[in-house]
Amino acid sequence: MDPHRVPVIIGVGQVSDRDEEVTSFDLTLEALLRAEADAGTACLGHLDTLELVKQNSWPPAEEMGPRLAAALPAPPRRAPMVHTAHGDIPLRLLNDAANRIAAGEIALAAVAGGEGLRSAARRAQREAAEGQKRDLMRERLLRDATPVAGKYGLLTPTDIYPLFENAMRAAWGQSLAEGQRESAQIWSGFSAVAAVNPHAWIRRPHDVEEILAEGAGNRPIAFPYPKLMVANNAINQGAAVLVASLAFARAAGIAEENLVYVGAGAAAHESDFFWERADYTRSPSLEVAVRKTLAWNGLDAARLDHVEFYSCFPCVPKAARRAIGLGLDRPLSVSGGLTFAGGPGGNYMTHAAAAMVERLREGGQHGFLLANGGWFSDCHCLALSRTPPATGTLPRDYDAQSAADAARGRVPPFLEHYTGPGRIETYTVIYGRDGSPAFGTIIGRTPEDARFVARVPTEDASTIALLTSGEVEPVGMAGRAVEGTEGRVFWRM
Repeated sequence: MDPHRVPVIIGVGQVSDRDEEVTSFDLTLEALLRAEADAGTACLGHLDTLELVKQNSWPPAEEMGPRLAAALPAPPRRAPMVHTAHGDIPLRLLNDAANRIAAGEIALAAVAGGEGLRSAARRAQREAAEGQKRDLMRERLLRDATPVAGKYGLLTPTDIYPLFENAMRAAWGQSLAEGQRESAQIWSGFSAVAAVNPHAWIRRPHDVEEILAEGAGNRPIAFPYPKLMVANNAINQGAAVLVASLAFARAAGIAEENLVYVGAGAAAHESDFFWERADYTRSPSLEVAVRKTLAWNGLDAARLDHVEFYSCFPCVPKAARRAIGLGLDRPLSVSGGLTFAGGPGGNYMTHAAAAMVERLREGGQHGFLLANGGWFSDCHCLALSRTPPATGTLPRDYDAQSAADAARGRVPPFLEHYTGPGRIETYTVIYGRDGSPAFGTIIGRTPEDARFVARVPTEDASTIALLTSGEVEPVGMAGRAVEGTEGRVFWRM
């Protein structure tokens, strides 16, 4: 095996900073410097590429590359690239770097990102009128929203992921209480991991009952998720990973026990439009990416010592553990999850990869990373190991789209202005900051099996109560779509 074509991770760096003036630039640069210190060699002046995860906070993305290049001992050979802020992007960039090293194109790459979202929120509050609280993420998404998403208020991840949660729970034959308890068990495990992670934002274990109990500190966000089950993006965090050829690592004198080998990855994509899914009970892209990654690395569930499942909302790790075949007794994160370790925009999986490297250095042979992006629409998986991958594993095209497309069922036609009888395919209820329902949303099917969206207005308290009580399963229930206000369709039971 040619050591010039074997990709290894030589250094990782993470930073969590509660200073409300710190910027995403500060966080990214500090993470890169910490990764270099972890590698134990002055290497930032020898980068072939610097791949950056786009940030949502200040400074503007177009400034980040040039500013970071100027701050390094020497600029990378290729100008730094800033990539979309999706949760799957860090693994794609790590996979790209490993493939380029395996192809003999580069010897050293860095993947990094930082989010000063806590600082940005405080800045926005100061600039806004006194007492006014702005939701920067929702404002940005509203500007870019499709008419359907804008009209029905399905703008943010917290609006859309519950649609998958409720459909999956029903498909798995769980009651509401059973589904919520599974979520709380997984999240409690995440909090225990975060409690011993020095880079985590919330370092306190939470038991299952605490996560289940809604209250002032755990208000409902979007049914069935309370605050302790959703990503926490009110953070200032940065992370970086240095990927090099084995030859570079050896020439730099990096100890073999600090090296972690990068294996093959797989990725696939679902439609970005939530109404264009075959159904809401599964993700063919996730399932295919999992199977391909395990097969290409000669792994199975029994050989995985550590896993990290993207955890913006419970439906993702719940689907992932079923796809791989892991029980609830297994820890599903090495970092602590997006609620407790922190949810730095699209950069969480850079933190997760860094944590996986640290965990593998402590013990175990194989780690499995599963990233999710968009609206449960993008999945990228990647294997990391303490031993070199088999000859021929890399370089490898990670695109598994054709297999995901083949595994997907028929996508029903969508009727934007449907009125008439129907049945509930999935649903959610969105809550205000005071914990009261703002509105409900129904995804429905017509008698001819077309799909439509309808709103449950706040004043329809009886329907909202039925959707959220847990006494009956709303999925599959019959009702009627009727003309509403502001061009919307309303749902009546």
